[in-house]
Amino acid sequence: METFRKRTAFGALARAAAVTATVAAALAVGTVTADAATIPKFTPPKVFGTTFQPDPHHDFTKHISPRHDGVLRGWVTHYRAGVAEYKPIKWVKDRSGNTEGWFTGPPEGDVRVYASPVSSKVAFYSALGCRKQSEPTVNRQSVGDKRCARDVLVSRMKAYPRPALITVYKGKIVKFQEIYTP
Repeated sequence: METFRKRTAFGALARAAAVTATVAAALAVGTVTADAATIPKFTPPKVFGTTFQPDPHHDFTKHISPRHDGVLRGWVTHYRAGVAEYKPIKWVKDRSGNTEGWFTGPPEGDVRVYASPVSSKVAFYSALGCRKQSEPTVNRQSVGDKRCARDVLVSRMKAYPRPALITVYKGKIVKFQEIYTP
């Protein structure tokens, strides 16, 4: 009888180890799935690019719709009920030969307009701080690096167009980085 009990105990131990290994494998797969659900790293455009970014996959002849997944250098022209309308922008150099210039959108009548809902978990990086807007909070590329709340972003979208790198993923704006221009 004692031999039978040892084998039963050994079998139970082996089954427990198998169950533990199965659970560990399931958790590992779950972790991979969770990582895959995060926002992928998109290649950003040149911050001060002098041409409008092309979008060959977008049909502008139909209704206003989200841009395909990626990063757009643009600005929000209208915000209402959680949806932002935005246009691509380009940098126009000052004719005096200096490094100064300004951003400009497409000419009047151009149909390059997108509209996307702003994600409830949008990552907003301000170039001028969250509340005071006094000192620049930018990295070496003049892109905002101070993380601020979504309500600050919404209030700024409603105020006036700000140049930014706008990241769209699955049809929603998930990241908004202001571009600093003195």
